Amino acid sequence: MNGSQNESLVNKQADADPTIMLRIMSTTDVHACLMDYDYYRDQQDPSLGLVRTASLVKQARAEAENSLLVDNGDLIQGTPLGTFAARIAPSRDSEGEPFIHPAVQMMNAMGYDAATFGNHEFNYGLDYLDKVIEGADFPYVNANVYIDEKGSDGGYTVNRYLPYVILTKACTDSSGMPHDVRIGFFGLVPPQILDWDQTHLKGRVQVKDMVLSALEWVPRMKEEGADIIIALAHTGFDGNVSLVDHNAENAVLPLSLVPGIDAITFSHTHQIFPAADFASLNPAFKGEHESPLPAIRLEDGTINGLPAVQAGYGGSMLGIIDLSLQQLDGRWQVIHGKSMIRDVYDRLQGRELAEADREMGQILQEIHQNTIMYANAPIGRVEAPLHSYFSLVQEDASVQLLNHAQCAYARRWLASSAPHLQHLPVLSVGSPFKAGRNGPKEYADIPAGPVAIKSATELYLFDNTVKGVKMTGAAVKEWLEMSAGIYNHIDPDETQEQPLLNPLFAVFNFDVIGGITYQVDITRPARYNPDGTLHDPCVNRIVNLCYQGEPVDPQQEFILVSSNYRIFGGGNFPGLREAELVLDSADENRQVLIDYIAEQGCLDGLAEENWSFVPIANPVNITFTSSPDAVKYIKDFPQLEYTGRVNTQGYGIYRIDLCRQGTEAAASSREKVYPY
Repeated sequence: MNGSQNESLVNKQADADPTIMLRIMSTTDVHACLMDYDYYRDQQDPSLGLVRTASLVKQARAEAENSLLVDNGDLIQGTPLGTFAARIAPSRDSEGEPFIHPAVQMMNAMGYDAATFGNHEFNYGLDYLDKVIEGADFPYVNANVYIDEKGSDGGYTVNRYLPYVILTKACTDSSGMPHDVRIGFFGLVPPQILDWDQTHLKGRVQVKDMVLSALEWVPRMKEEGADIIIALAHTGFDGNVSLVDHNAENAVLPLSLVPGIDAITFSHTHQIFPAADFASLNPAFKGEHESPLPAIRLEDGTINGLPAVQAGYGGSMLGIIDLSLQQLDGRWQVIHGKSMIRDVYDRLQGRELAEADREMGQILQEIHQNTIMYANAPIGRVEAPLHSYFSLVQEDASVQLLNHAQCAYARRWLASSAPHLQHLPVLSVGSPFKAGRNGPKEYADIPAGPVAIKSATELYLFDNTVKGVKMTGAAVKEWLEMSAGIYNHIDPDETQEQPLLNPLFAVFNFDVIGGITYQVDITRPARYNPDGTLHDPCVNRIVNLCYQGEPVDPQQEFILVSSNYRIFGGGNFPGLREAELVLDSADENRQVLIDYIAEQGCLDGLAEENWSFVPIANPVNITFTSSPDAVKYIKDFPQLEYTGRVNTQGYGIYRIDLCRQGTEAAASSREKVYPY
């Protein structure tokens, strides 16, 4: 057989069994990081921004003859630009032009094919969200949010949004022949939005379980002729969640077992999949019995054999799923799939991997400049730097500033709206929102001098509203026990290095309660797991809990001020579902902070006595991570030391000395532990 005959035979075999290579590109959790710009530092940031992801999209499209682009939600909230677009820009439209959100303008220009909602899409209310999606040239899909009206069968039957879409995609196969492939997309969002944003959603929508919704809608899409089905699931991975767990927040694992789904783009937790450290950040447990991580193949990017991708946070990367399709039984089906992540920036080497797309930058130019002016508007000044580099391991002035602002607001609110409760002590709950969740650069750092709106925005990232509940001293202690779950169990007799921070615990769930003093004993196991479930009811880490210098009575009543997210269930903190809501305000926590700074005029920026660790008598080698940039403040804290090492994610490794007060001080502190 000569060469031409052999080539002819190969072509005939290819024609007899053609394959279509289909690429699904995904962005997610952009959180209004549209420009490659840090509005808090007022400088360019090449490590993030949808303008840079756009360049990755162009490159990925050029490599694949058949491709689609989707977004997985949490798009419009998260930076001063997002706040400006939601709160300021619509009211400034004096020419009668229809409002098109800048993120949607970009997506239209980038050629998105479909998108879904994240939980933060609902932060500004349904009416604003309707305006946002009206400007989209592509369909928004969601299959588990329903209008809050019961049908004749007593259930919720009318979808608030388009549950799914089936796009007919003209594709070219491996032999160059054209085919129409019907690709279905459906969207899902955590049911917890009903709690977190109940101010906007109560009485207007209901949200069904994500897995049950998938089981309902996927067969319908198949019946309607979808060849392949992609789930746009704004939900993360939790190795403990199964098919029988109702209304799980992070349900990718059971969703991967739903028949008929061919691939999943997922999100919500800001993690990356596939990634080398994914398994270490997601140990799988079933009840009390440890089990292997579920069927995850990082080399292929599959979960239970299903191609899946999670593209991190902030426009810093593009998720890609490559599917191989063949016609089986008259329908195109997936025979193989693989996922991958592409970054805009190499954090370890400090190297740019994608340039900003000029066309996208031009689209954003006006709102970008307006946002800079808005963010830099002065509101006060601070005499010492405010930063969150060490906020997870010691008293922190930036968190205390928020707590002071919320307490002042709550007292005024109670005086006018609930005077019968004014006699109760007011406590405030704050968290270090920028404490490295999304990388070693994500820490608050406000230098001494003028304080601008961007500074308050840096200390309070979310568009939450102020809420308050009445709780007993016993419930306050349980709240703190949950927060103390961020720390690993430290062995006081171990001489080897022991990491202090539990990487499974979200930093925005590390609550510091202002108005009381307390200590945390990390030589004891955690009472609660990171998900809020009780780990060991026989242990207590919180000791020396005092109000105005006296031990807190378990029956004493307090008013605790926090946000709608926390009060309505975010983080699954103990006692909140039973607590009485006594402060129900529509004012935003961030605006409360801005107003407080403006009222004070000048802040000292110094941390006050609030909480500390119980000292350890032995010289234990305890380390924690923070930004390498934190070293510039290390001299201010003699108990902290920089090791000079950086881990694989780019975080600096620091050491904390809990033996510095000496054996006698440690023993004295332990003797003071008040019985509870």
